[in-house]
Amino acid sequence: MKKFLAILLSAVVVFGATAALADTVTLVYAEVNPITSLMGQTAQFFADKVAEYSGGTVAIDIQAGGAIGNEADVVDGMVGGAGMVDMCRISNFTLNAYGCTEIQLLSMPYTFTGREHFWAFAASDLGKEILDDGNAKGIGVFGLFYVEEGFRSFFFKEPVMDITGMANKKIRVAPDPIMTGVVSGLGANPTSVSFTELYQALNTGVVDGAEQPIANYYSNRFHEVAPYMILDQHTLGCGSVIITNAAWDKLTAEQQDAIMKASADASDFNKNLSADYEAQAKETLIAEGATFYDVTDIAPWQAACAEVYKTSIPAGYEDEYQAILAMAP
Repeated sequence: MKKFLAILLSAVVVFGATAALADTVTLVYAEVNPITSLMGQTAQFFADKVAEYSGGTVAIDIQAGGAIGNEADVVDGMVGGAGMVDMCRISNFTLNAYGCTEIQLLSMPYTFTGREHFWAFAASDLGKEILDDGNAKGIGVFGLFYVEEGFRSFFFKEPVMDITGMANKKIRVAPDPIMTGVVSGLGANPTSVSFTELYQALNTGVVDGAEQPIANYYSNRFHEVAPYMILDQHTLGCGSVIITNAAWDKLTAEQQDAIMKASADASDFNKNLSADYEAQAKETLIAEGATFYDVTDIAPWQAACAEVYKTSIPAGYEDEYQAILAMAP
């Protein structure tokens, strides 16, 4: 009898372990930047918090450094239901191509006056509404939390010290009509190059320059081949972490709650780290030979974007855009 009970107890333990194992979910998280970058560190912090809050039943498998592909291709697969990637960090304009027109407001040049302005927006009802725009449009993905990388500025192989130096420069842009319009308005030539190929494109002269936040400029070592950055700060590099509906539906209510708690913590982590990371990166960049040029008068740069404001604020969302502007401290 004792032997039978021992066997039965052993079977229960094994079955329980198997059941627990079956309930464990692994979510693949794509990040185009290196794991050591600001966005990579944010992803790792999020993954650690998910593991903590879920009791180890949800694991986040971070594929950093563009291991799965560039941002546009990853999102295309997620929206298309390919199932290879469950989550990723995106620049907000990436969802414009899938009908998320409201999120386009965040890509308008010279919208946010500083980080405080952006985070005030992110905490607002309008911010939450825009984060959930993928759900509203039924595209199969939705946002979990906002992140930011600091303001984006242009950098070049040769010095560009003012707006006149932009003329005829070949500048790499992401496949985004707003950024294409900004570059064209500044008199330069927008050129499409995959982010994962940008370093080589700069090195070989396929493009003269590109634009990134200082944090990404440093973490991707672009200053090695394009050491001159002009701080026009045309757009805040804000983004969000999105998840597919299919991945979300695999989770229990408790696991979903763990994801949301980790999301709030990760957003705060990013908010608190971003400015310090940028300051340290800039200091290191200068020590490694990069040169920065300040823009003392932003008015000509804003004027060059007049056509972008006219054509790229989605019809029907003019009041929402004004509401965002009004959130400036």
